Amino acid sequence: MLNVHNLSVTFMGTDLFSGITFKLNKGDRIGLIGKNGAGKSTLLKVLSRDIESSGGTMAFDRDVRIGFLRQDIDFIQGRTILEEAYQAFVEIKEIELKLEGINEQLLTRTDYESEEYSQLIHDLTDLTERYELLGGYNYQGDTEKILQGLGFQREDFDKLTDTFSGGWRMRIELAKLLLQNNDILLLDEPTNHLDIESIIWLENFLKNYSGAIVLVSHDKMFLNNVTNRTIEISLGQIYDYKKPYSQFLELRGEIKEKQLQAQKNQDKEIKAKQLLIDKFRAKANKASMAQSLIKQLDKVERIEVDQDDNAVMNVRFAISKEPGRIIVEAENVSKYYGDKKILENVNLLIERNSKIAFVGQNGQGKSTLAKMMVGEIPFKGHLKLGHNVQVGYFAQNQSEYLPPEKTVLEIMEDAATDNNRMRVRDMLGSFLFGGDTVDKKAKVLSGGERNRLALCKLLLQPFNVLIMDEPTNHLDIASKNVLKEALKQFSGTLILVSHDREFLQGLTTTVYGFKDHIIKEYLGDIDYFLEQHKMESLRDAEKRTITKEEKSNEKSAALLLSKDQGKDLKKLNNKLSKIETEISDLEFEIEKLDKELEKNYAEVSIRLNFFENYNTKKATIEKLMLEWERIEGQVESFS
Repeated sequence: MLNVHNLSVTFMGTDLFSGITFKLNKGDRIGLIGKNGAGKSTLLKVLSRDIESSGGTMAFDRDVRIGFLRQDIDFIQGRTILEEAYQAFVEIKEIELKLEGINEQLLTRTDYESEEYSQLIHDLTDLTERYELLGGYNYQGDTEKILQGLGFQREDFDKLTDTFSGGWRMRIELAKLLLQNNDILLLDEPTNHLDIESIIWLENFLKNYSGAIVLVSHDKMFLNNVTNRTIEISLGQIYDYKKPYSQFLELRGEIKEKQLQAQKNQDKEIKAKQLLIDKFRAKANKASMAQSLIKQLDKVERIEVDQDDNAVMNVRFAISKEPGRIIVEAENVSKYYGDKKILENVNLLIERNSKIAFVGQNGQGKSTLAKMMVGEIPFKGHLKLGHNVQVGYFAQNQSEYLPPEKTVLEIMEDAATDNNRMRVRDMLGSFLFGGDTVDKKAKVLSGGERNRLALCKLLLQPFNVLIMDEPTNHLDIASKNVLKEALKQFSGTLILVSHDREFLQGLTTTVYGFKDHIIKEYLGDIDYFLEQHKMESLRDAEKRTITKEEKSNEKSAALLLSKDQGKDLKKLNNKLSKIETEISDLEFEIEKLDKELEKNYAEVSIRLNFFENYNTKKATIEKLMLEWERIEGQVESFS
């Protein structure tokens, strides 16, 4: 599909990367990784032909179609979400207009025997065939399905794109790309601004994508679940392995160990030969042998060990002072934007040293509640912060507020106080802003660099409570790991709004799930939440299906079946009813156990065989559901 040979890009007189060579084949799902500023987004822009390379060649297969999800998007104002999504089907929409025009003419014209009328019939046939071939009869349904998969509600479809945030506009652009029949997909951080459910949906979509994919992402779990090949850009070179991210790291580590061992062995041999050369040089009768050894050494191809870019942030979050036991107390808190309900009658109590994750679909109120806690937006109800509480707040779009014309150093100095002004350069160095980089203007920084600067700026203020809204957006994997470790060591209260599953793992002990204007507390980590959430969603869907199918089956049994068939159907329906009752009873028991765990986890969890019995009930439900599906299939055969 694509051959890249000896590609290089020079930026402001410095090589960003050089000598890049690789081949992209159908079915390749490449994770393009590297540190912020390594050139990942630039490489995607070169592959999409948005910008030209400084050297090298790119050879594409004939008629190859490329779709590129950029980080910066421009929308034409005045279009609804559906209208914007339909821009993915340019040719289909053009044919629709032509067909509409032809049908209007056929209704009004009466010259049935004329050549022009015959031509209209011919054009109608050709256009209809082309329309069907392009999927014209399916594109509207496909569009709605993908928009819903990415988190849009059906009632949103007719709303103008102007009314949605940049994150939601990114989703619309992603939907357009997924709807197009591209041969190559170039995706620049597609999971930014996606909630967990949408990320899981996107994973499943991309795993079944027939073309080639090159994606930039710092979500390790997403990379592992989607990619089958990894290309790392490091120090201007690439490392290419046909493995997903985690396997790539292991393999690269093994290769480097072998390189180091081979280099050591070679150095020993070279050293031994050099000693012989020095020894033989002193003897006239051995001079020819010395020259021979010198020639041998000159021909030796020295083994080089792959160099790693090991520069990482140095982050430490220290609390300003000890707060009281209660950090946040909320009673009957509600938030509306006009007629749109976001949160309703929310009650919560957050105690000192809590480690909490806010998760759920976008638009469910996670960022809204965070903003309410820091006093950024008005609301109804009662919410107060506890004694001595000092909040450090990192907003989702924090980096966007950096003045574009000011330098890195100027931004930090403007935010500094008399107490920490002298430490500004040291702090910047800890966040990888050293040397001339402090003189860079904010507008030329990459997304990851802007986020690092915003994090560094946060440390200039005192706090004992950290509220962070999507802090990992645009951060490279190494920086994310450093940030995660720093937050693990943070002794204050932590509230994280995040869709990054891997980042949340092992970082929080309580999860607040936001859905349908309310908040549900889960006393466990993100893995526990995902397990519970998935089960609840499936149960709801299954119950709706059961009700619908029962009615349908009863109708068909009454009207269409013979006496013997009716008896068989009745037996199957009885079995279904029995299974449904068993499932319902087990669900009730599990719900009861969940409530016990919520009230007194420590006492309940140490009961003899508690979790064994708990998991057995869950496993039984799964078996019963499989049996229900099998019998339901038999019931459907009667219809």
